[in-house]
Amino acid sequence: MTNIAKMMKQAQEMQSKMAEMQTRLESLEIVGTSGGGMVSATLSGKGELRALKIDPSLADPDDIEVLEDLVVAAVADAKSKVEARVSEEMSKLTGGLNLPPGMQLPF
Repeated sequence: MTNIAKMMKQAQEMQSKMAEMQTRLESLEIVGTSGGGMVSATLSGKGELRALKIDPSLADPDDIEVLEDLVVAAVADAKSKVEARVSEEMSKLTGGLNLPPGMQLPF
């Protein structure tokens, strides 16, 4: 019975730490860029787009496809940085414990 009580306590501690991490991720802002910094996208640690900055010189109505591609690239850059940060935070939380394939926390 002692092992079960110990496991329950560890699970509660993990849940508390997970909630703290989720709160930190919500306030985290990560910037991705493209076009040599002419386009930047800011995402929260949850992957929500918070800001998008575009250098005015890119606003050419005759070449809108380039601008669209740069926006997509900046968001993708920010997303990959967010995923790396979340992975890093999860690794700290789980102490390097390898989770089963397909189990992605915190969301």
